[in-house]
Amino acid sequence: MPEPASVSIVLVDDHAILRQGLRSVLERDPAFRIVGEASTAAEALAVVPAQRPTVVLLDLKLSTGSDSEGLVLCRRLTDEYPDISVLVLTTFLDDNLVMEAVQAGAMGYVVKDVDTTALTDAIKAVARGENAFDSRSVNSVVRTLSGRKQPETGKLTDRELTVLRLLAQGLSNQAIGQELFISQTTAKFHVGNIMRKLEVSRRAEAVYAASKRGLI
Repeated sequence: MPEPASVSIVLVDDHAILRQGLRSVLERDPAFRIVGEASTAAEALAVVPAQRPTVVLLDLKLSTGSDSEGLVLCRRLTDEYPDISVLVLTTFLDDNLVMEAVQAGAMGYVVKDVDTTALTDAIKAVARGENAFDSRSVNSVVRTLSGRKQPETGKLTDRELTVLRLLAQGLSNQAIGQELFISQTTAKFHVGNIMRKLEVSRRAEAVYAASKRGLI
């Protein structure tokens, strides 16, 4: 799938030096444009609507030093601006925190010690509407799900299982439709049915739940 010609990014992190470093690294890639920065949730809620970036690169620990501010901001951004993808870039790797970020609508979760190539690949993936989690965050979500009692769910149809496998590859509804020669609306309908049957509300949760149950 071709990369976007230009991915606009807003950096949300309370450390100015880190934002400066990120800007310097990311702007070496011609696909990226940094269109705004914010150090607090309040600043982000002013910058993001004004710039409408493709991706918000979000640290969960902002000015308060608590994860909750970043998680609330993530949920608000994904609820109010569904066309914007949120990629969490943070220092902390905690099973519950990764799961909470997924539930808040984050398209990906990357730890700050990741190398530059992996970070730029993750940004481009979420810009395409795909999920991007490094192996450590994936393992965290799987561990969290494994400790939960799995609900009885409706049986997935063969078509839904096919869609689920493509979903697990990180494909967007549009890409799934192209792969299966169906409309984007039909692909979205199947994805909605899958999430309902698995009793989850986010695409990433569906993939992890299905993986744990041996469906993919």
